[in-house]
Amino acid sequence: MPSTPAALALPPAQRLYLWLTAFFCVSLVVADITGGKFFHFDVFTLGSYTFVTHSVGMISFPVTFLLTDVVNEYHGKHAARQLTYVGLAAALLAFALLFVGRHMPVASMSPVPQDAFEAVFAMSNRLYVASLSAYLIGQLADIQLFGLLKRWTGGRFVWLRATGSTVVSQFVDSLVVTYILFTGVPQADGAPLPLAAILTMAATGYVLKFGIALGLTPLLYLGRWLIKTRLGLEPLPVEP
Repeated sequence: MPSTPAALALPPAQRLYLWLTAFFCVSLVVADITGGKFFHFDVFTLGSYTFVTHSVGMISFPVTFLLTDVVNEYHGKHAARQLTYVGLAAALLAFALLFVGRHMPVASMSPVPQDAFEAVFAMSNRLYVASLSAYLIGQLADIQLFGLLKRWTGGRFVWLRATGSTVVSQFVDSLVVTYILFTGVPQADGAPLPLAAILTMAATGYVLKFGIALGLTPLLYLGRWLIKTRLGLEPLPVEP
């Protein structure tokens, strides 16, 4: 009879999926929790084009697309979709737990006062709905396009299917999250935010997220090398 550690050991493919799922959920939840802080760099300009204010959540969010591509590469599109739904469930659970934590009575000796706790974790429902809606649509688009590009290229050019699927999916994500979040939001004069301003924020957000995702592309090659050398796994053949 095998010992307990051997009995609990997972096959290499399952171990890989477990680790990728854990990293994926962390990246997604961190992106949602930190989404309430916005940043602005005046020095990031391209001619007369200036990047406007954006959420720091977009720093960790592109990592989810990279991890989705790795799962798609080694486990197929059905496993990648399952990963997407697991991430959605994790984000909803995090929101529920934070909601309960926010409404627990605060103790007088609490090192974090209630107003500070609320300022960090009281994300508006609209922001959360916008974030998760864009996440779900963008991820499903990325999975589908990744598979199509892999078939069209016969399994060659990893960078092309990883970058190509990200080009479209990140655009969809940026457009959906910005439109849901800012449509109808009043300005200082009470007038709703113009559509042109919303599209500008979506465009600059897309450029930034795509730049981060493009910078992460070498990690996909590094991941393939580590998976082959450490786990002995090869990418799945091209799906019909």
